[in-house]
Amino acid sequence: MSFSVKPHEAYYIPFPENYHETELIVQEFKEVLEDQKIEKVGQNMKFDIAILKWYGIDVQTPMFDTMMAHYLIQPDMRHNMDLLSEIYLKYKPVSIETLIGKKGSGQLSMRTVDTETVKEYAAEDADVTLQLKNVFEPMLAESDTRKLFDEIEIPLIPVLASMEKEGVRIDSSVLNEYSGELEKEVARITEEIYRDAGTTFNISSPKQLGEILYDRLKIVDKPKQTKNKQNSTSEDVLSKMEAKHPIISKILEYRSLTKLKSTYVDVLPLLVSPRDNRIHTSYNQAVAATGRLSSNNPNLQNIPIRTEKGREIRKAFVPRNENYTLLSADYSQIELRIIASMSGDKNMIEAFKNGEDIHQATAAKIYNIPLAEVSKDMRRNAKMVNFGIIYGISSFGLSERSGMSRKEAGDVIKQYFEQYPGIREYMDNTIAFARANGYVETLMKRRRYLRDINSGNANVRGFAERNAINAPIQGTAADMIKIAMIRIFDKFEKQKLRSRMILQVHDELVFDVYQPEVDEVKIIVAEGMKNAMHLDVPVEIDMNTGANWLLAH
Repeated sequence: MSFSVKPHEAYYIPFPENYHETELIVQEFKEVLEDQKIEKVGQNMKFDIAILKWYGIDVQTPMFDTMMAHYLIQPDMRHNMDLLSEIYLKYKPVSIETLIGKKGSGQLSMRTVDTETVKEYAAEDADVTLQLKNVFEPMLAESDTRKLFDEIEIPLIPVLASMEKEGVRIDSSVLNEYSGELEKEVARITEEIYRDAGTTFNISSPKQLGEILYDRLKIVDKPKQTKNKQNSTSEDVLSKMEAKHPIISKILEYRSLTKLKSTYVDVLPLLVSPRDNRIHTSYNQAVAATGRLSSNNPNLQNIPIRTEKGREIRKAFVPRNENYTLLSADYSQIELRIIASMSGDKNMIEAFKNGEDIHQATAAKIYNIPLAEVSKDMRRNAKMVNFGIIYGISSFGLSERSGMSRKEAGDVIKQYFEQYPGIREYMDNTIAFARANGYVETLMKRRRYLRDINSGNANVRGFAERNAINAPIQGTAADMIKIAMIRIFDKFEKQKLRSRMILQVHDELVFDVYQPEVDEVKIIVAEGMKNAMHLDVPVEIDMNTGANWLLAH
């Protein structure tokens, strides 16, 4: 461990390799680290908190995390300490690679480096971090993000550290069985692709696939090309050609199944910790510029939910034992509710207040018919517009996705803005604000800087405009679920519950709930999520329990 309490001065404490000996020494620092009157400063404190948890120390706020401070000040930059030191302190710290070599199998352990060398490296880390704190503190005030830092990002650190330590139980036998099923499916679909192609080839090779689709089957006359002048077989290119030949949908399914198998089904059992037989993902709090959390090892945010085959993976996520059940709570259409509230559009607010199906209500307005006469196709088109508007969808984009003609798609969008004039106004005002200020912000003042908003290049400017419209909505949704997580976690702690929050995926939270606490937990979760932030429309959540994540979702 290394400490610094004033710039240019720091202390280093080495620890023995033996866990119990180290635990005894670490206890010397317990009083300071758990004192709620002493501020702790660190860079990426979630890591330190997680390590100290294994040694019986529960680091308490107040805290100042330099990585999180910089994330709020400059969300699009990188936030590692060496880079921050060079930029803000004009000082290049000793890199870890000079001590133990580059990452990889040949990298040494810190234990192999002599104490004198480690001392300099470790003490420098603590000193630089303290100096960065002194630089970033006034910058948080200047960028009006101090409240966000104190009330959301810092209180969230112990919540994420606890979730990572807790982990989630995986039933590997479910995945092993599913892997066998997928193997049979892949074999079946491979044979069908070969039959359609009239020959065998490597389906996973873009070059060979391109030759089959464009030279042999001549599915399109002028194929789209990649930067390397190769005929493109990317997913978005193939999706647009799906109606042209039955082989296309089979190739897309083949890719989906092989990715599912190699990325999740075969890999998740390998990530189970031998220490407690659970999977421990790492949450990244300072990666997505919108404010959303991401995760890795495994990346739980990407576990497929839209396809039936993808959803099957959730069956393997199970409670810790028979005395527990999984509970999933998911915000319902939260981004649409946020845009209704932020834009103040009367028609959309009214539809939500009346508890109407928002896509059906939108379809009725766009097509100017009673709710009862809305067909499935009309609702589907309205749903595409509702979600597409947030991402700046064009008539061309809508026609491609929905199969409508370009003119019909243009008419639908025109009608949409006539029925929801507040949304059009929100979009125009947001872009105007971004042009004048160079950034947009969420309801909680999280900023997204848009350096290309006044670009002379129409494509580059258009991308920045779409970000300007979307970032405040996505970012507000991110802030909202973070506030909910903090409040729920604090309630669990206060009431000394056995139940634990174990996963966060997009707009969903998953809990490992002790059976006798189910009713109490449901009330805490519903209150925490619904009241996280005031919106001008009701906030709805879908909540279920089950013997696995799929049943609970």
